[in-house]
Amino acid sequence: MDDVHRQIAETIQANQRFLILSHVRPDADAVGSVLGLGLAIKKIGKAVQMVLVDGVEKYHYLPGSDEIRQVPTGETDMVIVVDCSDPDRVGSVLSGYGQPDLVVDHHKTNLAFGVFNVVEPQQVATAAIIFDHLTAWGLSFNADIATCLLAGIVGDTIGFRTPNVDADLLRKTAELIDLGGDLTSVYTEELVLRSFKAVRYWGAGLNRVEQNAGLVWTSLTLADREKIGYAGGDDADLVNVLSSVREAEIALIFVEQPNKTVKVSWRTGPGLDVSGIAYQFGGGGHAAAAGADINGTLAEVKEKVIQETLDLLKNSQNQKELN
Repeated sequence: MDDVHRQIAETIQANQRFLILSHVRPDADAVGSVLGLGLAIKKIGKAVQMVLVDGVEKYHYLPGSDEIRQVPTGETDMVIVVDCSDPDRVGSVLSGYGQPDLVVDHHKTNLAFGVFNVVEPQQVATAAIIFDHLTAWGLSFNADIATCLLAGIVGDTIGFRTPNVDADLLRKTAELIDLGGDLTSVYTEELVLRSFKAVRYWGAGLNRVEQNAGLVWTSLTLADREKIGYAGGDDADLVNVLSSVREAEIALIFVEQPNKTVKVSWRTGPGLDVSGIAYQFGGGGHAAAAGADINGTLAEVKEKVIQETLDLLKNSQNQKELN
């Protein structure tokens, strides 16, 4: 891999115009990785477009977020996609730019669709990969870059709660703080503060929460979103609330989208892997957290996904009994 990182560094140095992208409905790791890498490349005097088709949503607190656009313009010399396992998940902004020059990701379902692919599924976040290799790519840190990368780590570990958090990650976090990263601000914005509309949106979902065996799930409808005036197309992190239910081996949430599609998110703890079931439905993710956008009505998608997820739980329980 040392040779690959040397080639990446040479490619970055040889080009002037950069386009950095990530997935639709971006989370903290997507936004933090786009900004962290984008600001680092800008720091060496390059022209950088940072583009997210759905904008930055709730991440306006991050340094440089005002530079993110929803549509790229003009020509570019190097296209970089971060925190995205599949080119279709980038959305329409990748159209016309061909194969990305560099893909940086930590999803185990990544399709390796770049010229260079730095895919490390053992990492907790794409931001952690960027932290590890930034200097090898001829780039350097400052306080703003460190804060953006902290956002990715805090977001994807749900505040250091996921099973893959280890001492090495905490050392990386400490180093980012030493570099000027604002952990207090990131943690508060990402995991503590919620808008009034987001909390009301949670209420709609919690009002219809259900349980079967070790599965806890709920749904959010387009009507909920319209009635409450919630602007996002996500679940406002309600799935993380469901995952705090003691009886929940797997938490599952369905968010109705326009045009008869449903965004589905899974969360689980140690010993279960939900990435495979997400991949089965055209999505992807990690062992403990995965998602998919599935065509169909809310009722249709719920029926199929709940049954498959219950089967996963049953198979896991049978395996434990055999062992």
